[in-house]
Amino acid sequence: MYLNSMKLPHKKLQDLKNVGKATLQDLHLLGIYSVSDLSHHDATELFQQLEKVTNKRQDPCVWDVFAAIIHEATTGEPTTWWSWTSKRKDLQKSGKSLHVI
Repeated sequence: MYLNSMKLPHKKLQDLKNVGKATLQDLHLLGIYSVSDLSHHDATELFQQLEKVTNKRQDPCVWDVFAAIIHEATTGEPTTWWSWTSKRKDLQKSGKSLHVI
C-alpha cells in the first residue's frame, strides 16, 4: 500500500492542499472518494480519464494538480501544484501527449 497512514490518519480529499471544489468534483466524477483511493492512481491516467468522461480537453494544469495531490496522498507531503509544471512539460517534450480529446 502506498499511503503512509501514520502521516495521513484522517485526511479527507478536501483536506489535501490542492483540492478545491472543482478538483473534488472531478475526483468524484472519476470515482475517487478517499485519499486511499487517490494514492493508487497516476496523474496522466486521471487526466486522460477526465478528458474522456467529460468529453472536453482539459487545461494541462489539471495534470499538475493531480500530480501534487497524488504525491501528498502517497507521501503525506503537501506541495504546490505549480511545482509539478516542469515535470509535466518534460513529459510533453519527450513526446508523451497528455490529451486524448
